[in-house]
Amino acid sequence: MSLLREAQEFIANQAARRSLNAFVSLAERPALFQTIKDAEAKRGRELTNNASGPINGKLIAVKDNICTSDLPTTAASGILKSFTSPYDATVIRQLRDAGGIVAGKTNLDEFGMGSHSIHSFFGPVWQSRNNSRVLTAGGSSGGSAVAVATKQSWAALGTDTGGSVRLPAAYTGIVGYKPSYGLVSRWGVIAYANSLDTIGIFARDSRSAQTLFNAINSHDPKDPTSLLPSTRTQIAELLSRTNRKTALRIGVPLEYNINELQPVVRQAWVRTVHLLTQLGHTIYTVSLPTTKHALSAYYVLAPAEASSNLAKYDGVRFGSRYAGPDASSETDSVLFSKTRRQGFGSEVKRRILLGAYTLSAEAIDNYFIQAQKVRRLVQRDFNRVFSLPNPLLDSKPSSAHQSTVPDAAKGAKVDVLICPTAPTLPPTLEFLDKQTPVDAYMNDVFTVPASLAGLPAVSVPVRSSPSWADKALDGEMVGIQVIAQYGDDDLVLKVAKIVEELGQ
Repeated sequence: MSLLREAQEFIANQAARRSLNAFVSLAERPALFQTIKDAEAKRGRELTNNASGPINGKLIAVKDNICTSDLPTTAASGILKSFTSPYDATVIRQLRDAGGIVAGKTNLDEFGMGSHSIHSFFGPVWQSRNNSRVLTAGGSSGGSAVAVATKQSWAALGTDTGGSVRLPAAYTGIVGYKPSYGLVSRWGVIAYANSLDTIGIFARDSRSAQTLFNAINSHDPKDPTSLLPSTRTQIAELLSRTNRKTALRIGVPLEYNINELQPVVRQAWVRTVHLLTQLGHTIYTVSLPTTKHALSAYYVLAPAEASSNLAKYDGVRFGSRYAGPDASSETDSVLFSKTRRQGFGSEVKRRILLGAYTLSAEAIDNYFIQAQKVRRLVQRDFNRVFSLPNPLLDSKPSSAHQSTVPDAAKGAKVDVLICPTAPTLPPTLEFLDKQTPVDAYMNDVFTVPASLAGLPAVSVPVRSSPSWADKALDGEMVGIQVIAQYGDDDLVLKVAKIVEELGQ
């Protein structure tokens, strides 16, 4: 299919599926079509590698917390409703340099805070809407996931802080990939939690995800969290010395088999593991004891960082100032309060308050510091079960750590972990209306641990049951997550491709 015909199909779907509310803003059509025609004309000619790359002329949707100079960047918040960035984020510049075309900016949970993409100034994102069943898209990158799942773009960029790429990918039946923290530049991304935020990729298959990742995987001197070239070289050398056989050692975490796991999700997990054994891979049960504390630690650390990051949105330094009838008579301090009260949604205000409390003098030792310690234990759990040492740390764990690990937790070393992405299938709007905020946070239980440790992880859609005999289950797509050691991104995508082929 020509680039122009492919783009016309995507644009037609954008119009036909407008009710899903996946996009906040779209690229102007005349300029978009001219860019596509130029890309089409370049095909077959000898060009530089960047200009003739595999994403040349492809429409890519971009989450609306990633800055673009030609489209507004609102982070789905009322306080940024009129903001247009004067510059492109590094990943946007990389996409454009490689010939990729920004199709538009996608809807999200405000500032990336949510698990269902229902906390947006522009209204919720849906993956399907009819009179009998309204399904949520997952969050916070729900708009990007729906854009790819409904063929409104070839691929999409999102951000993953605690599962915001993998969770909506699982709910919409596509591939959602979170690279190792620091591989992709965060410069130009509106921050939620700096130590966790990672740009991720949505695609309809793992090959496309790998292609897009290759275009944006490089060091950025403007981003202090971007992995240095020397460290990238160190990781490459470590991987080149790793003697991996064709058959992989695959770990199944015991702690992920929780009571809240829906039977249809457990069935897909068991089926995937069984099919992998038939291919000759070896399965091992492993223990990650700190997993049960990971979610609590995350919801201390992320809001704490968010409360700090969002302090600058006061209508003076950043954000739209409160313009109510009584604005001119207020003192600055009251004006700040009204600006933030009117500009932020309820979920953002809830997390700001939570974060501000955990950073307060009376609470920081009991909450924030303890959560940081849990984060380190989560990372140590992963380092203990992976055969590849963490390239950012000493290969040998400290004696202090060795003495705290129970004998039952010591076991086989594995190459990757296989587990569900989410404990349930996508919930309906009716179900969400009955949930408390704490209940909603539980959807991140399987994605948060890899985020705390900065590990590469990908959600791959698989069918829960291949048998037509079970009509109730046949056709349900479940997200299965693949997690590997830090820097082992190629292996994650390789295993994702295997699982993808097994799960269809």
